[in-house]
Amino acid sequence: MPFLGQDWRSPGQNWVKTDEGWKKRTADDKNNNVSVESFCKVNEPECFNKENLLLSLSYDMSAKKRKKDLMNNNSKVPYFHREKWIYVHKGSTKERHGYCTLGEAFNRLDFSSAIKDTRRFNYVVRLLELIAKSQLPSLSGVAQKNYMNILERVVQKVLDDQLNVRPIKELLQTLYVSLCGLVQDMGKSVLVGNINIWVHRMENILQWQQQLDNIQINRPTSTGMTLTDLPAGLQLNIMQRLTDGRDLVSLGQVCPELGTLTEDRLLWKKLCQYHFTDRQIRKRLMVSEKGHLEWKKMYFKLSRCYPHREQYSDTLHLCTHCHILFWKDTNHPCTANNPEGCTTSLSPQDFINLFNF
Repeated sequence: MPFLGQDWRSPGQNWVKTDEGWKKRTADDKNNNVSVESFCKVNEPECFNKENLLLSLSYDMSAKKRKKDLMNNNSKVPYFHREKWIYVHKGSTKERHGYCTLGEAFNRLDFSSAIKDTRRFNYVVRLLELIAKSQLPSLSGVAQKNYMNILERVVQKVLDDQLNVRPIKELLQTLYVSLCGLVQDMGKSVLVGNINIWVHRMENILQWQQQLDNIQINRPTSTGMTLTDLPAGLQLNIMQRLTDGRDLVSLGQVCPELGTLTEDRLLWKKLCQYHFTDRQIRKRLMVSEKGHLEWKKMYFKLSRCYPHREQYSDTLHLCTHCHILFWKDTNHPCTANNPEGCTTSLSPQDFINLFNF
């Protein structure tokens, strides 16, 4: 027997009993639950307006359909959900059918606001990159459009702030290479939509790449103390906070003084030990002619062989008690009853693996 009324786990529809049996009634139909036949029986003198009533009802349905198409299918008008937590269900029950997919989670979670938060920006960018590599065909049509809309917001933020340029360039390159292969398989229903739409999106990606290449970093107007004015010990201490060797190389190209400091062997040793295990380092040992370990060369060699250690200021969390997926600073339903709740921090790859079942 279907639900009578709305349950928090239901798909948002009511069931009503009619002479013909049980029928679904959505929220939009609550004010239109009187059929045309019953309307004419109660108002027999007005039956001559039946045709006009049918036309008005047909017009309302067409207007609603156009509005729905505008929100869900028009790529020029992005449609974002703003839910800070969702329930992740992996099986069907008598009370709920279907599964929570990666596309559904991507649609419903508030990623559009997350990219504005500096703590979550890198996390979202990494997630977009992983989806671009292998998961894009598994998304629904709406999720694929939302993906492109969120990506557009990410690029616009980088153009405005002039920060995180290199990671976004790598993301766009990864996505473009993936789409080049996927567009060739359009006849196999790999991507949802017309091929011309995806060709247009690929042109947008090339345009974004060109805009990022043309970024001119503006020098700060302040005349205060700069990095080179600090003592060498403090400069090295700041450099030790960088977790990407490419940032060190770029920093060393600013001036000869910084270039000398970025060649410090201890700096590259700590960077290798941060990202890689001792066993991995022993397999890739490189010794110079003087008998010293070449930590800088070893770092880049290890980077090609092993993944880097990922660290984020804020991540998505999964409550193992109630199966709620949420951002760290968001209170989810079982917080009151289980304040210590068993929560697990999810890396972007863990987020993808959560829906691979």
